[in-house]
Amino acid sequence: MKRLLHIMFLILFFIGLTFTGLTLAQIGGGVKKKRPLPHEYGRVIIDNYKELWYPVHLKEPSAPVVFDHWLHRARFTCRLCHIDIAFAMEASATGIRASDNKKGYYCGTCHNGKMVYNDREVFASCSKNFQEEDVKRCVRCHSLGKNVKREYDFYTFTEKLPRGRFGNGIDWEKAEAEGLIKPIDFLEGVSIRSFQLEAPKDFDLEAKVEGIPNIIFSHKKHTVWNGCEVCHPEIFIGVKKGITKFTCVNNFEGKYCGACHRTVAFPMLDCQRCHIKAVQ
Repeated sequence: MKRLLHIMFLILFFIGLTFTGLTLAQIGGGVKKKRPLPHEYGRVIIDNYKELWYPVHLKEPSAPVVFDHWLHRARFTCRLCHIDIAFAMEASATGIRASDNKKGYYCGTCHNGKMVYNDREVFASCSKNFQEEDVKRCVRCHSLGKNVKREYDFYTFTEKLPRGRFGNGIDWEKAEAEGLIKPIDFLEGVSIRSFQLEAPKDFDLEAKVEGIPNIIFSHKKHTVWNGCEVCHPEIFIGVKKGITKFTCVNNFEGKYCGACHRTVAFPMLDCQRCHIKAVQ
């Protein structure tokens, strides 16, 4: 019965797109995109001001930075990076410069050559006194189009984590709940300890299409990773149920839930992760 409802939901969803005159290619911005491989899901290419960073030891400008969310989300909460450290939620919108990293901002907050994680020193991102031997460290991040061996292999790192159906193929929520990963939410000298509000109880959102299971939304699950600040007020205006009106099409456009559930968190294709309350 559950499988039948899932099939019906997908059929009705695509019928709905047809009637609204939308296609998946249009939702994605006009171009049909190739689904990323598990280790590529959540990958961000940072290409800010690379033409300004041109050390004399290099024969050509540095390559854009390749940032993998999967490794960082296993260790740090979204809130820590996007609120305390102040990374924008949109790729390349932060405007990171090498000089910022050198001063201890953005990537340089942790990648300063001083921070220790799991008894290992975190490598520095950008050096104030650049030396020729530093080039090898630079390409650990500035690696787009280069054959760079990564310190952590996605498939080895995640082999014991619970599986998911889409995105990275990892159920990060379950991994955190079972203590398999323990994301840090506080950095001394960066974060401010604040009073923790009690998370509101789970509630259901009625599906717009008749016969489709309602959405069960859990504040508790989201506050573990996001706190309140990531979502309110920029993504969801107000803090009262029903204030923000949105649809599945909005989400696929990258708004509301789609701000995260298209590119980093499990994607919108995994309908059953949200539409779980059976119709009465």
